[in-house]
Amino acid sequence: MSKHTRSLTSRNSDPSLSWQSRERLLLAPFAMFSAHSAGREHSETQHNYRGPFQRDRDRILHSSAFRRLSGKMQVFTGDMGDYHRTRLTHTNEVASLARTIGRTLRLNEDLIEAMALLHDIGHPPFGHCGEDALQACVKDFGGFSHNAFAIELATRIEQRYTSYSGLNLTREVLSGQQFRSRKDSGIVQMLEIQVVDSADSIAYDAHDLDDALKLGLLNWQQLAGLGLVQRARQLAPLDQSSSSNRRQMLVHTLIDIQMDNFLQYSMALLSEANQLDSKAVQEVGIQLQMSPEMQSDKEELEAFLFERVYRHPNLVEVRLRAATRVSQLYLLLKSYPQRLPERFQKWASEWGVEHTVAVYLAGMTDRFCDDQYTALIELGRESAQDWS
Repeated sequence: MSKHTRSLTSRNSDPSLSWQSRERLLLAPFAMFSAHSAGREHSETQHNYRGPFQRDRDRILHSSAFRRLSGKMQVFTGDMGDYHRTRLTHTNEVASLARTIGRTLRLNEDLIEAMALLHDIGHPPFGHCGEDALQACVKDFGGFSHNAFAIELATRIEQRYTSYSGLNLTREVLSGQQFRSRKDSGIVQMLEIQVVDSADSIAYDAHDLDDALKLGLLNWQQLAGLGLVQRARQLAPLDQSSSSNRRQMLVHTLIDIQMDNFLQYSMALLSEANQLDSKAVQEVGIQLQMSPEMQSDKEELEAFLFERVYRHPNLVEVRLRAATRVSQLYLLLKSYPQRLPERFQKWASEWGVEHTVAVYLAGMTDRFCDDQYTALIELGRESAQDWS
């Protein structure tokens, strides 16, 4: 054994450098400690230097479904340019904000990052309009939700090198995604789940505004009356900057304002929780949040985005066209399941044709969905005899 190898072996066996020791040193009592995890469906040997939530993060990051997020729209399609966010860039931005919150509040960053990377992995092509189209298609066969589909991807569709399907994630990471499927349950979630949910909201509000300005769907005059924009003007010289710098400065300041408020308000809520563990914090009902005034301004911005951006005529037209393509592909493949890839044909006999076709379509990127529509619908009309 070389001197270098002996040195590495020695360091890796040093208990002071273990992930358990780091968590005991760095995390607050109310954080979710990896050592307290409820485990996985399939038991695994503990890793020497990676905790269970860190391993979850890595599995999600290396999954096929995660890579496909680069080809799925957030709000705007590739027809409108190439500046705007995709599901992948949005996911990375959420993870970055969530880690900052988690580190400041001394929560479990590995758990937070894993849940953040998983949170949008179930989105079908063309964003929410694709989801609405799939939901309409299979409403009598269990329905479709991107949050529920993310769990299905993680538990039975994604394939690693193991004999069983799925990523075998910890129950804590899966519970974060299950919460997103039933937010109205009334159950207060662990703090790490709350952090990811809040970071997601902060990210998409600011970044959708950024993309809409860049793509010319909004102008500066329309923003003048918004409370959050007025707050930003008090902190940053927006009116003295060039148009490009002003937009970037606005987005940075909007995020900074909300993050600072969320952290200050949440730290006050947690100030007397140092004797409580993760479960006890849930039981007493502590919910991390912004101040009521900031939350009101945030809701004003979201209502503005809904009316002026998400319902913009240019977007409505794109969404209608995309939803029509998803629906037509569903109807065609439902009638001709032999056109599905081989493994999906096998699943169809187990899960039902309707659900399997929805799974197949939900995994597509925007471009692949367009390509399949062209091949199977537009060009397929010329060779209808081949479908029998």
